[in-house]
Amino acid sequence: MSAMIRISFDHRTLASVSLIRVIRRCINAVLQAEGVDPDCEINVLLTDDRGIHAINKASRGIDRPTDVLSFPMFSLTPGELPEDWSAYLDPETGLCPLGDMAISLERARRQAAEYGHSVSREVGYLTIHSMLHLLGYDHLDEGPEKARMRAREEMILRRVNLNR
Repeated sequence: MSAMIRISFDHRTLASVSLIRVIRRCINAVLQAEGVDPDCEINVLLTDDRGIHAINKASRGIDRPTDVLSFPMFSLTPGELPEDWSAYLDPETGLCPLGDMAISLERARRQAAEYGHSVSREVGYLTIHSMLHLLGYDHLDEGPEKARMRAREEMILRRVNLNR
Protein backbone atom coordinates (compact mmCIF):
# COMPACT_ATOMS: atom_id res chain seq x y z
CA MET A 1 0.00 0.00 0.00
CA SER A 2 1.45 3.29 -1.08
CA ALA A 3 0.42 6.66 -2.37
CA MET A 4 1.37 8.67 -5.37
CA ILE A 5 1.35 12.10 -3.83
CA ARG A 6 1.37 15.16 -6.04
CA ILE A 7 2.35 18.22 -4.06
CA SER A 8 1.74 21.53 -5.79
CA PHE A 9 2.94 24.86 -4.54
CA ASP A 10 1.22 28.19 -4.80
CA HIS A 11 3.81 30.59 -6.18
CA ARG A 12 3.78 32.54 -2.89
CA THR A 13 4.43 29.50 -0.72
CA LEU A 14 7.72 28.22 0.63
CA ALA A 15 7.83 24.73 2.04
CA SER A 16 10.88 22.95 3.35
CA VAL A 17 11.88 19.48 2.26
CA SER A 18 11.26 18.32 5.83
CA LEU A 19 7.62 19.54 5.69
CA ILE A 20 7.11 17.67 2.43
CA ARG A 21 8.49 14.53 4.08
CA VAL A 22 6.06 15.01 6.99
CA ILE A 23 3.14 15.28 4.57
CA ARG A 24 4.17 12.12 2.71
CA ARG A 25 4.74 10.21 5.95
CA CYS A 26 1.36 11.25 7.34
CA ILE A 27 -0.54 10.37 4.17
CA ASN A 28 1.00 6.91 4.10
CA ALA A 29 0.36 6.44 7.84
CA VAL A 30 -3.35 7.21 7.37
CA LEU A 31 -3.62 4.79 4.44
CA GLN A 32 -1.96 2.07 6.51
CA ALA A 33 -4.00 2.78 9.67
CA GLU A 34 -7.25 2.72 7.72
CA GLY A 35 -6.34 -0.40 5.76
CA VAL A 36 -6.52 1.17 2.32
CA ASP A 37 -5.16 -1.53 0.01
CA PRO A 38 -4.78 -0.01 -3.46
CA ASP A 39 -2.08 2.41 -4.51
CA CYS A 40 -3.65 5.84 -4.26
CA GLU A 41 -3.31 9.27 -5.74
CA ILE A 42 -3.67 12.32 -3.51
CA ASN A 43 -3.12 15.88 -4.70
CA VAL A 44 -1.82 18.35 -2.12
CA LEU A 45 -1.72 22.10 -2.67
CA LEU A 46 0.44 24.07 -0.29
CA THR A 47 -0.67 27.68 -0.29
CA ASP A 48 -1.05 30.74 1.92
CA ASP A 49 -4.11 32.39 3.49
CA ARG A 50 -4.90 34.35 0.34
CA GLY A 51 -4.83 31.20 -1.79
CA ILE A 52 -6.94 29.07 0.56
CA HIS A 53 -9.37 31.99 1.04
CA ALA A 54 -10.00 32.05 -2.72
CA ILE A 55 -10.53 28.26 -2.80
CA ASN A 56 -12.84 28.38 0.24
CA LYS A 57 -14.93 31.14 -1.33
CA ALA A 58 -15.13 29.48 -4.75
CA SER A 59 -15.84 25.94 -3.53
CA ARG A 60 -17.82 26.44 -0.34
CA GLY A 61 -19.09 30.02 -0.54
CA ILE A 62 -17.23 30.85 2.69
CA ASP A 63 -15.48 34.21 2.39
CA ARG A 64 -12.53 33.68 4.71
CA PRO A 65 -9.32 31.68 4.92
CA THR A 66 -9.07 28.39 6.77
CA ASP A 67 -6.25 26.01 7.64
CA VAL A 68 -7.09 23.02 5.45
CA LEU A 69 -9.67 22.04 2.84
CA SER A 70 -10.47 18.51 1.69
CA PHE A 71 -12.11 17.47 -1.55
CA PRO A 72 -12.87 13.72 -1.51
CA MET A 73 -13.32 11.99 -4.84
CA PHE A 74 -15.74 9.43 -3.38
CA SER A 75 -18.36 9.24 -0.65
CA LEU A 76 -16.82 6.64 1.64
CA THR A 77 -17.97 5.43 5.03
CA PRO A 78 -15.30 5.70 7.72
CA GLY A 79 -14.18 2.33 8.99
CA GLU A 80 -16.22 0.55 6.29
CA LEU A 81 -13.98 0.83 3.26
CA PRO A 82 -14.65 -1.25 0.15
CA GLU A 83 -13.32 -4.78 0.10
CA ASP A 84 -12.98 -4.53 -3.67
CA TRP A 85 -11.47 -1.24 -4.81
CA SER A 86 -11.52 -2.08 -8.53
CA ALA A 87 -14.48 0.22 -9.25
CA TYR A 88 -12.56 3.11 -7.67
CA LEU A 89 -9.37 2.76 -9.71
CA ASP A 90 -8.48 5.11 -12.54
CA PRO A 91 -8.19 2.83 -15.59
CA GLU A 92 -5.38 4.93 -17.06
CA THR A 93 -3.14 4.96 -13.98
CA GLY A 94 -4.33 1.99 -11.94
CA LEU A 95 -4.38 4.32 -8.92
CA CYS A 96 -7.28 5.13 -6.63
CA PRO A 97 -7.73 8.94 -6.83
CA LEU A 98 -8.82 9.67 -3.26
CA GLY A 99 -9.06 13.42 -3.73
CA ASP A 100 -7.38 16.73 -3.11
CA MET A 101 -6.33 18.77 -0.12
CA ALA A 102 -5.19 22.36 0.27
CA ILE A 103 -3.16 23.46 3.29
CA SER A 104 -2.41 27.06 4.21
CA LEU A 105 1.18 27.01 5.43
CA GLU A 106 0.71 30.58 6.62
CA ARG A 107 -2.15 29.49 8.88
CA ALA A 108 -0.28 26.34 9.97
CA ARG A 109 2.68 28.43 11.11
CA ARG A 110 0.43 30.73 13.15
CA GLN A 111 -1.46 27.83 14.70
CA ALA A 112 1.76 26.04 15.61
CA ALA A 113 2.92 29.15 17.50
CA GLU A 114 -0.50 29.56 19.12
CA TYR A 115 -0.66 25.92 20.27
CA GLY A 116 2.99 25.80 21.31
CA HIS A 117 4.18 23.02 19.03
CA SER A 118 6.25 22.69 15.87
CA VAL A 119 5.15 23.61 12.38
CA SER A 120 5.87 19.99 11.40
CA ARG A 121 3.40 18.77 14.00
CA GLU A 122 0.74 21.23 12.81
CA VAL A 123 1.19 20.40 9.13
CA GLY A 124 1.18 16.70 10.02
CA TYR A 125 -2.06 17.11 11.95
CA LEU A 126 -3.70 19.05 9.09
CA THR A 127 -2.59 16.38 6.60
CA ILE A 128 -3.97 13.55 8.74
CA HIS A 129 -7.19 15.49 9.34
CA SER A 130 -7.64 16.04 5.61
CA MET A 131 -6.82 12.43 4.72
CA LEU A 132 -9.47 11.20 7.14
CA HIS A 133 -11.98 13.49 5.40
CA LEU A 134 -10.97 11.94 2.06
CA LEU A 135 -11.77 8.55 3.62
CA GLY A 136 -15.25 9.58 4.80
CA TYR A 137 -14.68 10.89 8.33
CA ASP A 138 -16.44 14.07 9.38
CA HIS A 139 -16.82 16.29 12.42
CA LEU A 140 -19.80 18.50 11.67
CA ASP A 141 -21.48 17.58 14.92
CA GLU A 142 -20.04 17.66 18.42
CA GLY A 143 -21.05 14.05 18.96
CA PRO A 144 -19.68 10.59 18.32
CA GLU A 145 -18.48 11.18 14.74
CA LYS A 146 -16.26 14.06 15.83
CA ALA A 147 -14.94 12.03 18.76
CA ARG A 148 -14.23 9.09 16.46
CA MET A 149 -12.32 11.30 14.03
CA ARG A 150 -10.31 12.96 16.80
CA ALA A 151 -9.36 9.58 18.25
CA ARG A 152 -8.10 8.39 14.83
CA GLU A 153 -6.12 11.62 14.38
CA GLU A 154 -4.41 11.25 17.75
CA MET A 155 -3.61 7.57 17.18
CA ILE A 156 -2.02 8.30 13.78
CA LEU A 157 -0.12 11.32 15.15
CA ARG A 158 1.42 9.01 17.77
CA ARG A 159 2.37 6.48 15.07
CA VAL A 160 4.33 9.16 13.18
CA ASN A 161 5.81 10.60 16.41
CA LEU A 162 3.98 13.92 16.14
CA ASN A 163 1.98 13.59 19.35
CA ARG A 164 1.36 16.58 21.58
